[in-house]
Amino acid sequence: MIAVQVVYAGVHDVQRVEVCLPAGSTALQAVEAAGMLAQLPAEAAAPLQLGIHSRRIDGNHVLRDGDRVEIYRPLRLDPMASRRRRAGRG
Repeated sequence: MIAVQVVYAGVHDVQRVEVCLPAGSTALQAVEAAGMLAQLPAEAAAPLQLGIHSRRIDGNHVLRDGDRVEIYRPLRLDPMASRRRRAGRG
């Protein structure tokens, strides 16, 4: 068995669930086991974007003990466009 943490940082709160899974489980299985899919806003759930310790992964990624699976929500602003807009004001 492996212990992993599944995390989703919403706009106003952070959801964190620790689950124990059989060795060889995938990131998508961890999210399902945490019961977070039904609670996610539509823009975060489709398509589901995942990562481990800030590195993008797909749902089929095999997890190791101690991994933290992060569920990413889409950015509201493109960071590059925001920087360009600020630079234009100066």
